[in-house]
Amino acid sequence: MDINVENVKSQMRKGYLEYCILLIINKKPAYVSDIINELKEARMIVVEGTLYPLLSRLKNNGILSYQWQESLSGPPRKYYELTEKGQIFLAELENGWEELAHAIQLLRTKNDITQI
Repeated sequence: MDINVENVKSQMRKGYLEYCILLIINKKPAYVSDIINELKEARMIVVEGTLYPLLSRLKNNGILSYQWQESLSGPPRKYYELTEKGQIFLAELENGWEELAHAIQLLRTKNDITQI
């Protein structure tokens, strides 16, 4: 097989990583390690080096904001939260996800891929 399945799966995860991060932050303001832990629980392994640039881009685009909070176990921590623009953006991503999930399910059913 010429195509590496793991590479394709990795690209798929990258495609919906932003959506997953926003779902986590939507519940409550989150610190980077909180986000990473929730992603790990969902079996999506992400390293800080991937997460920080993404969070920075979302902040620069007005999707996220952050607040510094004192920590009992070290320096202050940056907690990210959705802005009003971020709430709208997440709702649009949610609609996009629903459309995509429906289309994929339709294709899987039509082509009987569920039997694989």
